[in-house]
Amino acid sequence: MIERQQKKQRMSRVVKHNNTIYLCGQVCADATKPITEQTQTMLDKVDKLLLEAGSDREHILSATIYVKNMSEHFAPMNTVWDAWVIEGHAPARACVEVSMAREELLVEISVIAASK
Repeated sequence: MIERQQKKQRMSRVVKHNNTIYLCGQVCADATKPITEQTQTMLDKVDKLLLEAGSDREHILSATIYVKNMSEHFAPMNTVWDAWVIEGHAPARACVEVSMAREELLVEISVIAASK
């Protein structure tokens, strides 16, 4: 069975299937902030959505991180990421440089997690 949560015409924020949780791309709460704050509020959203879906960051299987400018933003984004990831529970991860949907966005993440 497929369960879709927080559905809109274009996407669902959360999709659950066979004890796997898929989050759509999450961005920051305030795009006027620097990369470290954008990354932290983005990860706060991931925490909230995973909790609502019956999971948490210990159960993240995979994360894809999209960064606007690798040479400028990769290191400070990783500082926040490294503090957020629970030791021994780092997911498989890819990080790529992309053009963002809005000019002021610096980072976005898509997450796949297992249910608790």
